[in-house]
Amino acid sequence: MGAQSLAVAYGALALCLALAKAANPGFVVRITQAGLDYAHQQGIAILEKELARLKLPDISGDSRLRHVGKVRYEISSLELQSFNLPYSRISLSPNVGLHISISNAFAEVDGDWRVKLLFIRDHGSFNLNVENVYIKIDLKLGSDTSGKPTVDTSSCSTRISKVRVHFLGKFGWLYNLFYNAVESRFRNILERKVCETVASSVHNDLQPYLRSLPVTARIDAMAGIDYSLVAPPTATAQSLDVELKGEFFSMVHRSAVPFTPLPLALPSDHDHMVYFGASSFFFNTASFAYHAAGALVFEITDSMIPEAVDFHLNTATFSAFVPQLEKMYPDMLMKIRLSTPSAPSLNIRPGGLSLQPVVDVQAYAILPNSSLAPLFLLSLTGNVSAFIDVRSGHIVGNLSVGRLRLFLKHSDVGTFQVRQLQSIMNIFASTILLPHLNGRLEQGFPLPLPDRIQLSNILVRFHQNFLLLGADVHYQPKERT
Repeated sequence: MGAQSLAVAYGALALCLALAKAANPGFVVRITQAGLDYAHQQGIAILEKELARLKLPDISGDSRLRHVGKVRYEISSLELQSFNLPYSRISLSPNVGLHISISNAFAEVDGDWRVKLLFIRDHGSFNLNVENVYIKIDLKLGSDTSGKPTVDTSSCSTRISKVRVHFLGKFGWLYNLFYNAVESRFRNILERKVCETVASSVHNDLQPYLRSLPVTARIDAMAGIDYSLVAPPTATAQSLDVELKGEFFSMVHRSAVPFTPLPLALPSDHDHMVYFGASSFFFNTASFAYHAAGALVFEITDSMIPEAVDFHLNTATFSAFVPQLEKMYPDMLMKIRLSTPSAPSLNIRPGGLSLQPVVDVQAYAILPNSSLAPLFLLSLTGNVSAFIDVRSGHIVGNLSVGRLRLFLKHSDVGTFQVRQLQSIMNIFASTILLPHLNGRLEQGFPLPLPDRIQLSNILVRFHQNFLLLGADVHYQPKERT
């Protein structure tokens, strides 16, 4: 390969990498300092329990003293009675991750001792108090190839300022002969063990919990949501931002979405523990996915007409508006098929959420042999507004329809006044179609939440091209059986 070709290849690679890096998320999760503080409380409680279960090794050795001789000592059956972490805080390290500092921690250890000096032998128990323990932990946040978040302990240091030992036995002067050696070795062991426990807890507890964040959330047989991370979590001075793909996809036939998300800049709100930014891209991929899966097709038959509605879906009813039906298809039941030529596009603005779908309305007569005879094809448009809320960790919605407009696209039964069908179409929309759609929207779409997280104090706010959801969180621990 020549120098020029090589330069072109490197240039193309650099462009691809730049474009990949520049890809905007469709969904953003922001964890504020209040949210981190709450998560920190839960994590410290777990770490405290892990530290209290520390297994400490036996300590033995010789201490040679001038004019006295060699003192042989053994410290065994070391058992932590408690390990308390009363003061700690979590802070953001911009572009790095999280920093945790623990101060004035203290622990209590019981154990047995045995000593031998010339012809003197003694043994007993002891109580050891560890005070002024300082622990510093740095956590590095990232993402793996599947788009799941990762966390690792990038550094850990422990410093113990004070150790007090109380020996129980007959020869008080003897204990001081090996106290310093025991105190020094115990301090070194505990400092090392604390950081080993921190790393183990992050790997065995925190990492698996973060991986419970759903990368793919199945909604139903038709569609799912891709919540994979498009970049490692970003720590700023005020919050931790997690950028997700935020894209619905068809379970029937997954295909590339023909549009891209716009930049999504969340406002600097910090009153809630967590914020979710759902872009118009996020909602429009839902429309695209359900359309691609063939789910935006709805058929209305006479059996679906509510009893309170005083007409039937048949040619006798429609002949009042389309006179030719009485001669061509007398006293026959009808079927109405609603479909969207293209996926409806949703708009999000500070005033709310709306869409203007275009719906094809194909009317059929059901012949005696059950085959269908096409009658006419209408185009229906209208303003649809949406109400959005969060319930049980799901985005739920409710649609309402304004004035509908009808246009005749094709007729197999001659010309007629389309405007006269307006009232019937309004009835179909309000009594059949909307209840069906709202029943599905009432089930909602899951938010990207790890296990056992409940949301409260919900905020819903509309911005240009994205929906902002704010909430406080509550972690529900597993019930022990």
